[in-house]
Amino acid sequence: MTRAERPYRTRKNLTVVSLLLLVLAVALGPTPSSAAGTDWWNPPARPAPDSQINVTGEPFTGADARGEVRGFVDAHDHIFSNEAFGGRLICGKPFSDKGVADALKDCPEHYPDGSLAIFDFITRGGDGKHDPVGWPTFKDWPAHDSLTHQQNYYAWVERAWRGGQRVLVNDLVTNGVICSVYFFKDRSCDEMTSIRLQARLTYDMQDYIDRLYGGPGKGFFRIVTDSAQAREVIEQGKLAVVLGVETSEPFGCKQILDIAQCSRADIDKGLDELYALGVRSMFLCHKFDNALCGVRFDSGTLGTAINVGQFLSTGTFWKTEKCTGPQADNPIGNATAAGAEAKLPAGVEVPGYSADARCNVRGLTDLGEYAVRGMMRRGMMLEIDHMSVKATGRVLDLFEAASYPGVLSSHSWMDAEWTERVYGLGGFIAQYMHGSEGFVAEARRTEALRDKYGVGYGYGTDMNGVGGWPAPRGADAPNKVVYPFRSADGGSVIDRQTTGERTWDLNTDGAAHYGLVPDWIEDIRRVGGQDVVDDLMRGAESYLDTWGASESHEPAADLATGSTASASSSEWSLFTSYQPHRAVDGDRRTRWASDWSDDQWYRLDLGSTQTVRRVTLDWERAYARSYRVDLSTDGVTWRTAWSTTAGDGGLDTARFAATPARYVRIQGLARGTGWGYSLHEVGVHGS
Repeated sequence: MTRAERPYRTRKNLTVVSLLLLVLAVALGPTPSSAAGTDWWNPPARPAPDSQINVTGEPFTGADARGEVRGFVDAHDHIFSNEAFGGRLICGKPFSDKGVADALKDCPEHYPDGSLAIFDFITRGGDGKHDPVGWPTFKDWPAHDSLTHQQNYYAWVERAWRGGQRVLVNDLVTNGVICSVYFFKDRSCDEMTSIRLQARLTYDMQDYIDRLYGGPGKGFFRIVTDSAQAREVIEQGKLAVVLGVETSEPFGCKQILDIAQCSRADIDKGLDELYALGVRSMFLCHKFDNALCGVRFDSGTLGTAINVGQFLSTGTFWKTEKCTGPQADNPIGNATAAGAEAKLPAGVEVPGYSADARCNVRGLTDLGEYAVRGMMRRGMMLEIDHMSVKATGRVLDLFEAASYPGVLSSHSWMDAEWTERVYGLGGFIAQYMHGSEGFVAEARRTEALRDKYGVGYGYGTDMNGVGGWPAPRGADAPNKVVYPFRSADGGSVIDRQTTGERTWDLNTDGAAHYGLVPDWIEDIRRVGGQDVVDDLMRGAESYLDTWGASESHEPAADLATGSTASASSSEWSLFTSYQPHRAVDGDRRTRWASDWSDDQWYRLDLGSTQTVRRVTLDWERAYARSYRVDLSTDGVTWRTAWSTTAGDGGLDTARFAATPARYVRIQGLARGTGWGYSLHEVGVHGS
């Protein structure tokens, strides 16, 4: 449907708040603030002292005239990464029952002057020294270039919500190798243990905010597990929080010396557990190649350090090859990272890489494909940003073959050449939280595609994600933010943000913490114009469209199931069968293979005349460079429905106008290899 034709969604009934729980929450909650009023958006029991919000005016509620929700989407944040990597890499907490002074304090080893802030000087340069005092002075942190201090304090998230954000994806994150090699830790390095803890603490944070607002269900921070629930929350004017996962070895699916350390049963068990925790989107690989997929490389010194981590985790370094298409992974380069390289065993060195070989040899593995299909069955959304282009290409092929929309690019890490394929599927794209000039330039580059597909835009702050954030443009910069300013919807007034004795100004401090997201959006408006912000305001609707379509997706019936298969020839083998029926047996581990010559065909008899619109061909390495799809109602007279002379193997989807047919023929014209033609699976679909 077009955007104007979308029907209104059904709404769930609001939860009735228990009087007993309300009384207990008030009795056990923090001391009421003297500034509290009766406005629903101001909590009656904010701790004292605490951070200021510095936003006045009622948050917008409801849907627009077309029944569409409004608001910004942060598609990639890490609220609880302070609990990741052994618990001492990111210092400070998003909330504490003991108050702001306990939440916003530095790691103990950073006292008295940051001399032992080892990760600080690894990531920031210099000697890592800084004033460790957080509350109330905040002399040196949080800062736009400090990668080791809490940026997601609950009141700063509240300010972003008050400024117009309506969706926040909290990616549960960790990395076992970083945890194991870092000097300071206070818990296990097991990745799934950390993911479970972060999920539980996200629910604890919801409960904490509820207590401030007067009881269960009353807070602005609402964890949602389906798109209808998210719409209900947003229409109430609150923040819909979605749980995602970004970790390097999910379900224990690492690989050692190219041998998988997990099974299909492990994947099913892991997906079921994550789904039960409320997780609805995830990455299958991140930073290190694992048993599921190869990664998109990091560059420069950081890339070398991560490559060392890859070796320590898997026993292998990244391997590259020349790319076969216009897409490429990030260049590795040959930079040194002395500190990381010192961790390698004696005699082991990071290999050099050719500048013209930028693609990871590792794509989506068979286990990875099993995990992708498992996510599809559960209506989950797949993040592709950290996948190698070979893995991403296969994922997009799989989704296109199934017409599955649940694909996300949440923080600018996929190849830009894939943008239209993602939009064509119905997926959602967000850009990393770059400085306003860079963000606007990239938004302009993809604007025509958003207009073509009628979609909104998002951002991925990646805060607490060790990435770096927009630097200050300067007090004298052109089109600087002028305080106070109106929120994007015009209903609230936003002033400089104050926490304790420190007041931040985006012009001179940059995007130091989450509370400055509204200021950064205002900077985008002043630099790039209202139309960029309008696209961002449509982000919530587009994100939920992708999610809702993923939830409701039902695989189209495969008309090839049970059909009679025949072929011009079949390769003979003493050990296995390559007969035609092996390509319609529902098992991708089997295949049909022809003799080694160009002029070969493969034919299906569907048993009766059906309406055919789509044929999918999952090629083995022996693929067709040139072939056509022919249809017939009688097996005598044939009509060509689709053809190509540029086949490149993989999974092809041939789409064409609805055509009645009983017989489907794949006519090979030219081979892409020296072997014959070989197909793992052939699918025929009427929709």
